[in-house]
Amino acid sequence: MFGPIKPVRRFYQRLFTRDKELIRAIAGIIGSTPDNIRLYKLALTHTSFARQAAAGKHETNERLEFLGDAVLGAVVAELLFKKFPYEDEGFMTEIRSRIVNRESLNHIALKIGLNLLVKVDTSSSSTRHKSVNGNALEALVGAIYLDKGYDQTRRFILGRLIKPHVDLHKLVNTTSNFKSKLIEWAQSQNLDIRFEIVHRKQHGNTTEFTCEIYIDDKPIAAAAGLSKKKADQAAAEKAVELLKIE
Repeated sequence: MFGPIKPVRRFYQRLFTRDKELIRAIAGIIGSTPDNIRLYKLALTHTSFARQAAAGKHETNERLEFLGDAVLGAVVAELLFKKFPYEDEGFMTEIRSRIVNRESLNHIALKIGLNLLVKVDTSSSSTRHKSVNGNALEALVGAIYLDKGYDQTRRFILGRLIKPHVDLHKLVNTTSNFKSKLIEWAQSQNLDIRFEIVHRKQHGNTTEFTCEIYIDDKPIAAAAGLSKKKADQAAAEKAVELLKIE
């Protein structure tokens, strides 16, 4: 009569043990004990794993990634706004972009050990892209925001991501020339490339330029900047990321 009870009890004990281990691991990363562990499980579930497990449409970290991206961008923008009171919008946009780009987020995710917790289907081609861990980091930020609120999320971003793993001084004093990198790549592939200012928008005494990049007459990427040079660089950075140019 009571035969099935022991296996069921063992199953729940294993489940509880796994949750305790995950809670301990996440607490070590974020600096506080999670209140809603389900949010963090979701943040660590890549689309490939959810499909493999036949989960529901939204049982992946994509929605949390969307939210985390916005919160991360806001916190970094506030940091740069206060730290560089005499710099213009273009400067802050470029530095923020370099802090929160895929390469930087992937690097930080590995540094804090998040890659060891992300659930992926390793046989899936989508998991071979380097963005898996960076995307999970954004999703983690989204989970912390929903679980702990903005102030604690801000402290996590500044104290555990930016301060230990981002050298702002080095970042400001070394600028990546994405335009040169993109042109060199196009030449190595025997492709025609051109940068074209397709739009100008006046903001009081300043002009915002929009550059579009064409490769073999196909539009690849577009971005805006407060000078033609900055617009070129911003569009080139997008193109380099899109084309996965190392």
